[in-house]
Amino acid sequence: MAQPILLTKDMPFCPGCGHGIAVKNLAKALEEAGYNPLDVIVVSDIGCAGLVDPVLSTHTIHGLHGRAPALALGVSLGLAKPGKKVIAIQGDGGATIGLQHLLEAARRNVDMTLIVLNNLLYGMTGGQMSGLSTPQFKADKHIEDDTPPFDIVRLVHEAGAAYSCRVTAPADFQAHFMEALGAPGFSMIEVACLCPSHGVKKLKDLAAIALGDQKLAHRRAPARAQYRETSSLFEKDKLVATPFHSSIKERLGVVIAGSAGGGVQSAARLIANAAIRSGLYATMKGEYPITVGTGFSLAEVILSRNKIHYTGLESPDVVVAVTEDGLAKARSSIKPHTTLLLDSKLKNEAFPAAICGDFQKEGGKQGAALFAVAGWLIQEGVLEVDALLELAGKHKHAEFLVEVIEKAGGMVREG
Repeated sequence: MAQPILLTKDMPFCPGCGHGIAVKNLAKALEEAGYNPLDVIVVSDIGCAGLVDPVLSTHTIHGLHGRAPALALGVSLGLAKPGKKVIAIQGDGGATIGLQHLLEAARRNVDMTLIVLNNLLYGMTGGQMSGLSTPQFKADKHIEDDTPPFDIVRLVHEAGAAYSCRVTAPADFQAHFMEALGAPGFSMIEVACLCPSHGVKKLKDLAAIALGDQKLAHRRAPARAQYRETSSLFEKDKLVATPFHSSIKERLGVVIAGSAGGGVQSAARLIANAAIRSGLYATMKGEYPITVGTGFSLAEVILSRNKIHYTGLESPDVVVAVTEDGLAKARSSIKPHTTLLLDSKLKNEAFPAAICGDFQKEGGKQGAALFAVAGWLIQEGVLEVDALLELAGKHKHAEFLVEVIEKAGGMVREG
């Protein structure tokens, strides 16, 4: 018997949401078809449909809005071993945002299954209409727009899909999933779903306003990738020279926190590259709000003597915070053992052991983060000033960065 596909019976959707019913029936169909979790790759989309990742024991990939079919297409063509199943899951919003990706996958007849969970609206962002919202549904919402929805079942069929269908009754979900999973090539199933928060709350009402059930099919051979043995991409590359020294014995995790436009990400990249030139393994991961140009900017850097298998940094050794919003974002990561570097303006009674410095005054708004972290790394022998200067000299803002690093290094020597 196949191993369970679902990790929990509790779905991450609103109570009564049709997505949960669909996901449970998909799991049953996969198990009945004999798939083990590690034989299945699920690519999810942004939106309510994308909440499925944590409840599945399969491989999962979380894509960008509307791009799940494109990612799934690439995964399918990249699989060398038979017997795997690639599934993309997205909502009606994602399906219409990335409509070209659906049509391309259908045109190529790539061996994958796309499931569109259609609740006729954008549920996660407040119930706005989508390209699959029907005129009847919009009329019920008092929206004066009788533009017809895309019939994606017919669209992907005409593009060349091996199988496409639309189903509204939950009792039929599993059987239709089985058909879609067994289709040789690209298959798509559009599942009509209730949305108790913003949309239709009763099945009889949903059946009255959704496009009717439909099933279309072609007899086509699925697309296959042509595999060939190739040499490693790294064989022609020369190893990075490591002329510099680092005092790190095992591993160091550093969080740099500031504001947008403060050079936080540049400082983190520079440090990671300088560490590589110093014979270390390094990772760098940035985080900032979607507005990009405003708000906080945070970067995590790991430097290690050994290979880094996980880039997460829940318990950093060092936190550098040079602005209020940066400190607010990094605050939860500060542990009792963490060395904390704060700009003097952020001196806080909650952190009596913090090392305070005039980082903004010395490095300026755009160089405060680099000044603080470079000074500490140089002082502790983690990185040589020449390693930092070499990488800074290759940057498009080389003159400014070199000046900040030299100033930080000079103050270390004076201290």
